[in-house]
Amino acid sequence: MKKGFVHSIQSLGTVDGPGVRFVVFLQGCNLRCKCCHNPDTWKFGTGTQYSAEEIVKKALRYREYFGKEGGITLSGGEPLLQSEFCREIFSLCHENGINTCLDTSGSVFNDEVKALLEETDRVLLDFKYTDDKLYRENVGCSIERVREFLEYLNEKNIPVTLRQVIIPTVNDTEENILKLHEVAKKFSVVDKIELLPFRKICQTKYDNMRIDFPFASIPEADKGLIDKLNAIIKTTP
Repeated sequence: MKKGFVHSIQSLGTVDGPGVRFVVFLQGCNLRCKCCHNPDTWKFGTGTQYSAEEIVKKALRYREYFGKEGGITLSGGEPLLQSEFCREIFSLCHENGINTCLDTSGSVFNDEVKALLEETDRVLLDFKYTDDKLYRENVGCSIERVREFLEYLNEKNIPVTLRQVIIPTVNDTEENILKLHEVAKKFSVVDKIELLPFRKICQTKYDNMRIDFPFASIPEADKGLIDKLNAIIKTTP
């Protein structure tokens, strides 16, 4: 079995997919998002090596907490960079009756990713912006790559939660939220939108790594802002 590089594991997560989940954060990322909370996951080839069997064996210890909705979530970093490893994990999960969820930027798309998606029950798609210019400036890839990924999910009828971190002065506008809502309407597999508040608790990581946090001067998003934007989604037909 192929071994993968893992940054960390959260045994009982409640914000990374439906229900209670065993969350595996993969090491390595191809993007450099200016709002990234985990710069320590960027470098590939570091972290702890596990086999898929070892990961699933750990997850099985928490099976009683999963209930009907919970299961395992692979996050990152960017899990699509280790698609073969992720597919092996998800395949073993299905053999053991465990629900699978993939938390991804959707910025990698190839045959290995397609094979992984065959074993994926739900995708948490981080649709970072609704504007290509903002994608290129603040993420490092084109929005079209992510749209292509979403189109494939729609074709394969894989349920999608569309997620976006709301960053004041960058994407906290009504115009952006309406565009995000339009994306959700266009693709029938999108059954939920999650708006996540921009936070700066990651500043310590940047300081310890002696690198600049690009969005250090931007204020955090408060609950009032998130509630306001969620209200726009709920009241827009």
